[in-house]
Amino acid sequence: MKPETNFWKRIGIQDWFLSDTGVSASTPKSLTPDEVYKYIIEKFKDSISALSFADRVVFYHEYIICFNPEDYKEFMENKGGIFGLIVQEAVKKFYEILTQSRTELRVVEPSSNKWVFRFVSHPDYEKGDKGFIGRLLPGTTQKEENLKVTFIPRQTGLAQTFDINQENLKGFTFYSEGYYEVPYVNDLNPTETNVKNVENLSFARFETILPDKAYSGHKVEYFMTDEEIVVSGAEETRDKSNIFKIPSEWVDTPHLTIKHNKSDSKFYLASFGEKTMVNEKLIDKCDINSPVWTELPLNSKLILNGIIGVNIFKA
Repeated sequence: MKPETNFWKRIGIQDWFLSDTGVSASTPKSLTPDEVYKYIIEKFKDSISALSFADRVVFYHEYIICFNPEDYKEFMENKGGIFGLIVQEAVKKFYEILTQSRTELRVVEPSSNKWVFRFVSHPDYEKGDKGFIGRLLPGTTQKEENLKVTFIPRQTGLAQTFDINQENLKGFTFYSEGYYEVPYVNDLNPTETNVKNVENLSFARFETILPDKAYSGHKVEYFMTDEEIVVSGAEETRDKSNIFKIPSEWVDTPHLTIKHNKSDSKFYLASFGEKTMVNEKLIDKCDINSPVWTELPLNSKLILNGIIGVNIFKA
């Protein structure tokens, strides 16, 4: 790692990874797709070991795989599309492992209806470094709980796991093209994993920054993959692909419905919340059973209840 103040030093664990010998490690080789695949499978098995109890099998549904920026760039430029193939094979292996658990009469029930994979980079990672962050429920923002993070430094090659506060994730760079979703198949005998690169298959991308103190300006990004979605607030309990949950008390539950019209390739909005502004224009509130549709241009800015700003972009 870099000798200057870096991510690991700022959270107080640099000494776990770096020796005091002053001997520089040899220049690491570039990561291979097979190494990344095996690393994901290893973390899946680790999550089962760490989270399962009694006869209940528990496992992470979201996998954030962290690289050095140069390694990430090499994958995207010289091995284009390889992340999607890695995800497809990883999920197949997940099902093999879970099927084996079920044959042992263990309870295999998911905590989410999808798998999520995010391939990201961080400037404090050196070439050859890789790290892992796992979550039970993809897209959740459970600020009261720390995350389990696993990091393998190039100097030792030995994995270390520790807790970090989610505030520390601000330093990571998340890429739309490195985001993959796979629906969870509960019969554990999938004929096709149906990997989706959300950027390529979504109608639009939404982005908001939460002003709530509990989330300290946390950025929420949502890809619209259904023709009609619901934008809802903190009280929302549904976990479906067509629900864009903004965990803020300033957003009504539900607040909006947004749809994509195939005939004219335009977006339309119906507002059920207390107050909705689109590009500084007030949208009339309507009944949820009798929606009144207003055109929503791309690159628009929505303001919900005068507090929450939401931007809509082309995916």
